[in-house]
Amino acid sequence: MRRLKVAVLFGGRSGEHEVSIMSARSVMRALDPEKYEIIPVGITRQGRWIIGADPVKALESEDFTGARFAAIFADPARQGLWADTTAQVSSTNHLAVGSHPNGSMESTLTSLSQVDVVFPVLHGTFGEDGTVQGLLELAGIPYVGGGVLNSALAMDKIAFKDIARARGLPIADYVWTTRRQWQAEPEAVMDEVERKLGYPVFTKPANLGSSVGITKCHNRDELRQGLEEAARYDRRILAEWAVPNAREIEVSVLGNEEPTASIPGEIIPSREFYDYAAKYLDQGENASQLLIPAPLDEATTQRVQRLAIEAYRAIDGAGMARVDFLLNRTTGELYVNEINTIPGFTAISMYPKLWEASGLPYSRLLDCLIDLALERHAENARSERIFRAAVSY
Repeated sequence: MRRLKVAVLFGGRSGEHEVSIMSARSVMRALDPEKYEIIPVGITRQGRWIIGADPVKALESEDFTGARFAAIFADPARQGLWADTTAQVSSTNHLAVGSHPNGSMESTLTSLSQVDVVFPVLHGTFGEDGTVQGLLELAGIPYVGGGVLNSALAMDKIAFKDIARARGLPIADYVWTTRRQWQAEPEAVMDEVERKLGYPVFTKPANLGSSVGITKCHNRDELRQGLEEAARYDRRILAEWAVPNAREIEVSVLGNEEPTASIPGEIIPSREFYDYAAKYLDQGENASQLLIPAPLDEATTQRVQRLAIEAYRAIDGAGMARVDFLLNRTTGELYVNEINTIPGFTAISMYPKLWEASGLPYSRLLDCLIDLALERHAENARSERIFRAAVSY
């Protein structure tokens, strides 16, 4: 059997750009070369796609000398993404419009046209929020992970909490506002947060991940700073009641129509909460700890797994997701915190580590995700897209 061509997308226009590159390195290293032909596709911080050569090296160094930028467009008639490569970057990193790397004006239109499946490892905005998924739907090409609606609902913390509340899932109380309202009436916004939630609270941008832009606020001055920080990253801002004495529990979910949940894990953050530094920067004795499995009684373990699958189904989950919980260690109350449809895939990421502890090794997990992408694509292809009414005159 021929190897499947897998295009791995990484980088992107997101505050999680660096994390995406780390995840992609791990994924590409673990994909079985006897089964897959890997096509790395980097996306710059400005959203330009890079094909050929070494996109990982180009993104990490931000030296795009000789890089082949591509204008990407979809052609469902030919089932695939097409890359129109018409430009090269000079040593000064300025785009030489209209120049082809081989010196001609010819465009290359075949680089991505024969891809069998796309593996987006794009965390955060313009990758995990349904935008890239929409492009891949237009192209008629299978891709790993959830669809447009699933991705958008999970990415937007406010939309997800609204859905979770409507489905009866336990969530922490929250208040949200817009950046414009915050800038116009900051005192009124803070008054509402204090009246409805009290302290401490977390302030967050509605659309982002890896704890970028999140602040734990203990008083009004910190609340002001936290809302201002969140407003840097999104036009909608969330303030959320901080669950007291909280334990951070995570569960990995895998599947399409019949999802399954991994054993739960627990994070012991190196800081007051599991912020970006605690996730990716603290090392050695100062690093956050991952407890796998989480030290939970059987009843709590089963409840966490059941709620993870319920949350997954509430947003029409597909492929994969990591569902995060907060557990009050004093009262035993459990809250669904958020759901991540493209969780981290680095060597220290919880999603693959939980499946490995559940009996599914990393490389086999990637096989399953690709199989699920092909399965979902085949199921969607069963839906008729053309309707012609029978009209009689």
